[in-house]
Amino acid sequence: MNCVILQPSYIPWRGYFHQIQKSDVFVFYDDVQYDKHGWRNRNRIKTPQGSRWLTIPVLKKGNVEDGREIREIDIAWDRPWNRKHLVALTHSYRKAPYFDWLCPLLQNVYSLTPARLADFTIAFTIELAKCLELRSTQFVRSSELNIPGHRTDRLIDIVKALGCDHYITGPAARDYLEEDKFRSRGVTLTQGSAMSFLFTA
Repeated sequence: MNCVILQPSYIPWRGYFHQIQKSDVFVFYDDVQYDKHGWRNRNRIKTPQGSRWLTIPVLKKGNVEDGREIREIDIAWDRPWNRKHLVALTHSYRKAPYFDWLCPLLQNVYSLTPARLADFTIAFTIELAKCLELRSTQFVRSSELNIPGHRTDRLIDIVKALGCDHYITGPAARDYLEEDKFRSRGVTLTQGSAMSFLFTA
């Protein structure tokens, strides 16, 4: 069985869904340290005026700077960022093929108001995967597994705990993975996709 382990992201790129398509079990790696300069709470879209950032605001005090995990990051709901993101997506993509089909999903997702960032981005990703008919994949959060450890050893332990024997890496992960450890524990390894963004004009 194939396993993929990736950090949850906001409006993931196309390759992220390719990874979901190839996996029997997809693990949202949500109990690792949050990177405030990464893709956990932001992404870019194409607009008629050029590229634009969409950023989910997060609470900073006692949150980002103290090394908290992704699953612990709180959304700042003191501003209507969700309505603004929906308007931006609608204005930029309303003439794109299939937008009328996708619009109800966006309206539903942007009506959600969970306290935690990961709860929002994971729910959004799963709904998009369903729209893409990627229904055979089992979704799991690493924080639900209670598996300790670090780096390669922990990834292998997660893969094995889920009954999988093949690990599909992220596009850049092979630069730091200890491949010999996978082989010694009976887990095969291939590199995943590095396809472009989900939303294109």
